[in-house]
Amino acid sequence: MHFSPMPEQQQLGEMVQRFLSEQYGFDARRKILDSREGWSREIWSKLAELGLLSLQVPEAQGGMAPAVVETLLTATAMGKAMLLEPFLSSAILGTVLIRELGSAAQREELLPAMAAGERIAVPAHFEPGARFDLRRVATAARRSGNGWTIRGQKSLVLHGPAADLLLVSARASGAVDDPAGISLFAVAREGSGVSLSPYRTPHGVVAADVELADAPGTLIGAPGSAFAGLTAAFDQGLAAVCAEAVGALQATLDATVEYTKTRQQFGVPIARFQALQHRMADMLIHVEQARSMSYLAAMRAAEPPGHERRRALSAAKVAVGNACRFVGQQAVQLHGGMGVTDEIAVSHLFRRLTVLELLLGDTAHHLEQFVAASAQAEAT
Repeated sequence: MHFSPMPEQQQLGEMVQRFLSEQYGFDARRKILDSREGWSREIWSKLAELGLLSLQVPEAQGGMAPAVVETLLTATAMGKAMLLEPFLSSAILGTVLIRELGSAAQREELLPAMAAGERIAVPAHFEPGARFDLRRVATAARRSGNGWTIRGQKSLVLHGPAADLLLVSARASGAVDDPAGISLFAVAREGSGVSLSPYRTPHGVVAADVELADAPGTLIGAPGSAFAGLTAAFDQGLAAVCAEAVGALQATLDATVEYTKTRQQFGVPIARFQALQHRMADMLIHVEQARSMSYLAAMRAAEPPGHERRRALSAAKVAVGNACRFVGQQAVQLHGGMGVTDEIAVSHLFRRLTVLELLLGDTAHHLEQFVAASAQAEAT
């Protein structure tokens, strides 16, 4: 796919890469990773100052949305740097949810604060046993006086311990897998009835499982009509995951090529061995295919919902997922025992790629989604 950003877009991408290379090098990232919080509020504030938290905020609230290419370039740079801060969970997923579902007053209240880095809101949607099915919501919402209370469980809430607000999906009507009847609620992380079980994901990001026991929540938008907004947010998130994976893939390939130039065997760099050159050429092919599909995903995610958007996004995630697995495994093998040590970037990149292949739907899931969307498109 031919892709050529405008000069100002290219400048933004270069600015992000320069900032991250200066402020978020491997050693600096390891210090953040080893900290108690697992992320840096200072870095988060600097990202806000650069305008990167406003990419999905509408112009009416001082943002740049839709900023398709800018989001793509930013996510790619953050994937290369292995960012630990809640860019995907808050600046993409949380922001799009409020943008798509919130009332005018809620957008005015929340989005400028999120763009300024003053408030972090992350989705709490997936539940135990639901896998990647957006429709499956068993968490219950009940009216309580003039408000709502929520009871249920949410799993793998990325950056849940860092959030000010949890954007909780809950059902007031309908069957457990019915897309109708799902509502979205803003729940204070430290509010009554909210219990978090925090942990780190394999790639080091803070996350939590959440237990809601009649927790009070503020309804975001109209009741029972959140599914379309959830789909829009997670499709935008899927495109960002593809772009982030491309950044991590490129960093993995670069580190592997550099290592083979310096590692010697039989008195010569192993980069001279033809068999290893072939393997690195195959890695490059996977990286470039993933890059092209990430461009397609970014463009399609900004389009109206439909079979073509679903097909393109799932096709992109399949190609990117295959690349994550192949390139990550090849990099570890070409590094030998060094490839799994904590002291070098490749081991961290390998874990990042492993999680990105699974995030928001693994390769097998999106292959099924692609087939189903193709069949629906042919039937219409």
